[in-house]
Amino acid sequence: MFHLRTLALVVSSVLLAGCATGPDYHRPDAPLPEHYQSPSAVQQRSASRPASFAVWWDGFGDPLLSQYVTDALAQNLDLAQATARMTQARAGLGAATAALLPSGNISGQAARAYQSAETPLGQVLSSTPDYNRYGNSYETDLNASWEIDVFGGLRRGRQAALADYQASEAGVAATRLAVAAQTADIYITLRGLQARLSIAEKQVSTQQELLEKVQLLNAKGLAPGYQVRQTEGELAQVQATVPVLSMGLDAAMNALDVMLGTPPGTHRSQLALPGAIPQAPQIASTGTPADLLRRRPDIIVAERHLAASSARIGVAVSEYYPKFSLSALLGSATAVSGNNLFSGGASQSAAVLGLRWRLFDFGRINAQIDQAKGQEAEALAAYRLSVLRATEDVENAFSALVNREIQAATLTRGETALASARQSSFIAYRQGTASLMDVLHNDETLLQASDARAQAQTESARAAVATFRALGGGWQPPETPAP
Repeated sequence: MFHLRTLALVVSSVLLAGCATGPDYHRPDAPLPEHYQSPSAVQQRSASRPASFAVWWDGFGDPLLSQYVTDALAQNLDLAQATARMTQARAGLGAATAALLPSGNISGQAARAYQSAETPLGQVLSSTPDYNRYGNSYETDLNASWEIDVFGGLRRGRQAALADYQASEAGVAATRLAVAAQTADIYITLRGLQARLSIAEKQVSTQQELLEKVQLLNAKGLAPGYQVRQTEGELAQVQATVPVLSMGLDAAMNALDVMLGTPPGTHRSQLALPGAIPQAPQIASTGTPADLLRRRPDIIVAERHLAASSARIGVAVSEYYPKFSLSALLGSATAVSGNNLFSGGASQSAAVLGLRWRLFDFGRINAQIDQAKGQEAEALAAYRLSVLRATEDVENAFSALVNREIQAATLTRGETALASARQSSFIAYRQGTASLMDVLHNDETLLQASDARAQAQTESARAAVATFRALGGGWQPPETPAP
């Protein structure tokens, strides 16, 4: 009795001390610069419309774009999968929490047996007068058990499960951010392809007019035959771009339908009428690289995986130490009659203090600890790499946004100049001082400049989407960490 009391006191004191094996987790330092390379250039852009960081897609000023992003966030199947994974992680956290608590169950049975007379027991009993080979038994019990988490292995397991749940929660946010960005990117690409396809069709028409003019001059002996062949080749080159652009447009429409969780072709009629290429909005605040640790959900995912791997080292180390458990039974059993089941004579009870210790299995435990430490080292490298790549994403997005907008502005000025030149050549043609071929050549040059400008506008809008995604826009990080 003295030893049991001593053991109980030791167990209670250790539990009150709250010790746990393995290292206590602290978020490691991340290799981050103090500021971005060119945030002022991004903030000084001449965009006319500001954008909210939380719902940046509304800043493009395109109602259809906003509608599609909103629908995708409600219907996308990648997001549904991420949410299902979070549900599974929540269930794992519940199981890890339940492992810290006592468990109980109620069991009962009623049995009727017919004793063989050929067994040794049956031969002895059959020699007894009035022996009845039929026998009945009744039993019902209440069982309770509790593994006492003396050295914190179960608590470390719960910490790992909590970190996994938080990682899956951040994973949902990362998927949400990716879905919004991909939907906007596909929509902008689609509008850009529609603009380029319209320009290409005008180019085909212009080249056909030019070919007809050259053929007419050739028939009159005023143009050599090689000019006819050259013009035919240029027409074929322009015509060849139309099916390529149409193919890309079909692929973009199908991809948008899949992002919205609908069969390809669902929104084709709604998108059949070409629309303007959305204009990139103003980015009021870019924050600092340190803000990425809170803004970017993929970094949070990597950091929570690191926390989980750290906790699992404690789970592995706890196997060095004994495991204590308490169990109790309170019930009633009888072999006479069911009416006697709950009588005083049928009552039964038991209390057990259990011990399990892998005393001669330390080699396997060492291997498990080494494996857990290796997983933590891998998670640490993955976390630091995710931080570096996040910073790289932001820097690349800033550079693309600024330079693409400069390119688009330059091409717009060039297009304006070429349009003026084309108008002047047309006036000269009507006055008889220029030929129709000069006008058509100017038309072709203008259309080529228009195509380049449309591409640049599309890429600048896509760069804005990439910037919002790189900065982690589109979700609200928690104000305080989960307990």
